Amino acid sequence: MSGKKGLLAGKRIDPRPIHPRTSITELVDNNFVSYNAGRLREACQLYAEKILEENVTVGFSLSGALTPAGLGISALVPLIENGFVDWIVSTGANLYHDTHFAIGLPMHQGSPLANDVTLREQGIVRIYDIFFDYDILISTDDFFREILKAPEFQKEMSTSELHHLVGKYLFEREKILGTEKRSVLAAAYEYGVPIYTSSPGDSSIGMNVAALALLENKLKFDVSLDVNESAAIVLDAKRRGGKSATVILGGGSPKNFLLQTEPQIQEVLGLDEKGHDYFIQITDARADTGGLSGATPAEAVSWGKIDPNQLPETIVCYTDSTIGLPILAAYALAKHPPRKPKRLFDRRKEMLENIKKEFKEKFGKIKLL
Repeated sequence: MSGKKGLLAGKRIDPRPIHPRTSITELVDNNFVSYNAGRLREACQLYAEKILEENVTVGFSLSGALTPAGLGISALVPLIENGFVDWIVSTGANLYHDTHFAIGLPMHQGSPLANDVTLREQGIVRIYDIFFDYDILISTDDFFREILKAPEFQKEMSTSELHHLVGKYLFEREKILGTEKRSVLAAAYEYGVPIYTSSPGDSSIGMNVAALALLENKLKFDVSLDVNESAAIVLDAKRRGGKSATVILGGGSPKNFLLQTEPQIQEVLGLDEKGHDYFIQITDARADTGGLSGATPAEAVSWGKIDPNQLPETIVCYTDSTIGLPILAAYALAKHPPRKPKRLFDRRKEMLENIKKEFKEKFGKIKLL
């Protein structure tokens, strides 16, 4: 490819004009030519053509206020229903705001130019250009405090189990209210998709858990179980002869938690592995500031997070997730038939036992300090 002919072997830039009947797949394949439009096209094609193969386990990470903007309803729930997402790492905030929709509480379009002092006086909360009544926070807090008193929550558990149990309540609440298919947590419960929160105390859900602890509630987060369960999911995919894909929306702690599964397997547990096979990130973070949010797939190779042989199957698109996710979802749903859900939540204990067995066999009776 170093010769002149090889360097000019790319598809000639000659897109067909956009017309009133242009579909989303035509728009992406033919008109998203270069720059970040080109990267979004590559991400859509990689997701639909390779990542959604049956033997690939697909993990998503969610950061930024996606569910308040309706992206849970419009994009994430349809992807879960069609088997296009197998496990998720999310900020607690996205899951907390997801709950509003399941229990019938409204969010409204607003203006980023509004006077925030006036909004505070009127009891309105703003997330950039999203407005909602302050009472929605109070009502959602009341909902969580009520259900978290139930007997099934009175123990230490992984965040995946917590979210599964909460999803069960939301699933039933949606049916009662007639608001089905609006909640990511409810859909994840229905389809057996485990959801982890990398910083469980850093959200209103965690704050309500902490408040109940003052009243002797027994619910506690087992963060070690989160780390081991998530690593077990990735190792299980590989040991079954399959592949692991990461689709990262934004960056932050959820991105790291999704990717650190491979260093946990290789570096900490000392098991034979090479890294995730596919990597898509939609982000607005720069690499040159040194933050994890902007770290590239090539940099991730040095940590063992990405298989170096798979770098051609890694794509970073620098755009807003509220633009990239709906296009990615629409493209995949149009291009690929539904997959059978892997229901990884149902197999958590089995996968955890497998990684524990492999770790013990490697280290024998060596005492861990």
